[in-house]
Amino acid sequence: MNIQQRMASKQLFTDHDANYPEEAAELAHARQRGKALCYEINNLHPDDVEMRKILMKQLFGSMGENVWLEPPIRMSYGTNTSVGDNVYINFNLTVVDDYKVTIGNDVMFGPNVTIAVTNHPVHPQRRKEGAMFALPVVIEDGAWIGSGAIILPGVTIGKGSVIGAGSVVTKDIPANVIAVGNPCRVLREITDHDQEFYYKDMRFDQVEW
Repeated sequence: MNIQQRMASKQLFTDHDANYPEEAAELAHARQRGKALCYEINNLHPDDVEMRKILMKQLFGSMGENVWLEPPIRMSYGTNTSVGDNVYINFNLTVVDDYKVTIGNDVMFGPNVTIAVTNHPVHPQRRKEGAMFALPVVIEDGAWIGSGAIILPGVTIGKGSVIGAGSVVTKDIPANVIAVGNPCRVLREITDHDQEFYYKDMRFDQVEW
């Protein structure tokens, strides 16, 4: 069983689990490729939007239309992450994508968001042995991930939900809610009230569009 198969079956693995030296070399090459593409994106002139788009298409496993990325970005592979249409990625997104990360359509990221699919056993001896596991992360259509949020392995964030700034998301969040805190918990549902007020007592009909 190779490393990808162990991940898919939620088994522990180590960096030494590759069946053949060729597999280990291939994974190391893929990680290096992802880091190199991130480096190229992060060091482009801000005006060079077209080259940024070209490099983003090379970095991500798949990418939809109208995706905007504010560098810098850091990823383990890039190729294990799929990005939908109309996605906005703010500064300093970090994605530890040893396994699958799925980002839907119309998703927004605030600055300094971290997504991690990989984790380690709690016991120090097991960690010393290099054991780890990876679980997929899914961010569904229309979600908004606030600044500084951390999304941990195996989490799915439901359609249209908002994750508050600085939250640590340790378990699934349902659709159409606001969830905040460490650990992240549902604060309330998103309702028709939010169609009228955009922030506290500030109404949409009091501003010019």
